[in-house]
Amino acid sequence: MIIRIVCAVLGAKLWGGWGLIAGLVAGHFIVKGLLTRRRRLDPLVRQKIETTVFGTAFPLMGYLAKVDGRVSEQEVQATEQLMASMRLSPEQRKEAIHLFKGGAQSEFNPEPLVSHFLTVCGQYIDIKQILLAYLIAIALADGTVHDAEKQALQKIAAQLGFSAFLFERMLKAAEAQQRFRGGYYRSRAGGTQAPNAAEELTGAYQALGLEPSATDSELKKAYRKLMSQYHPDKLAGQGIPDEMIKVATERSQEIQAAYDVVKKSRKG
Repeated sequence: MIIRIVCAVLGAKLWGGWGLIAGLVAGHFIVKGLLTRRRRLDPLVRQKIETTVFGTAFPLMGYLAKVDGRVSEQEVQATEQLMASMRLSPEQRKEAIHLFKGGAQSEFNPEPLVSHFLTVCGQYIDIKQILLAYLIAIALADGTVHDAEKQALQKIAAQLGFSAFLFERMLKAAEAQQRFRGGYYRSRAGGTQAPNAAEELTGAYQALGLEPSATDSELKKAYRKLMSQYHPDKLAGQGIPDEMIKVATERSQEIQAAYDVVKKSRKG
């Protein structure tokens, strides 16, 4: 429904009444295509992917939380918030905690787990990106990525097939996207400290993985790529568990907020 509305609004803005109709038609076929793609995924394959993603994410979160010496209160809270956002059932929550604690054990070795993940999900670039994004979020839970955490993340990213350049870009974008999480700049505007427009704009560019010198075309390309990466329907079509899609939806909202800030600045 949301996709149809968005297409209709865009069509109306571009071409008026006829654009509205065209947008509705385009939205219909987009949704139909996404649903068809989702149905094509064999139920057994979908179940295997969902189980693998869930069983990989939480042990690696525990591993990253402990790799710098101790699991901090912020990292525990971040994991709790993640589970709350995922709206896990009591049984799922219990399993997630068990997996997290297993990854936090000193003898835990992440490489075999990542290898198994790649065996099942290696052909799906979006699933690998989502997994890495989750891990970066945990590393950022206390406000900074410590050296030990960054080294561990780099090794995992490399095993997943991401270059050092792409990893650094994702890390910087995640750091900036955190500023838009929970309305960071909007909350500052409502508080005693006046919002810093320049700081907000810089953060918005970083959240999109861009420099202020980026052209309008590059801006649109980066925005569409990120929104596609975290698009709920697309992820569902690839077998991402519904619980994790809820969190991906929140990330897409952060990206949208950053994009809106940049667009507004360019209109001025």
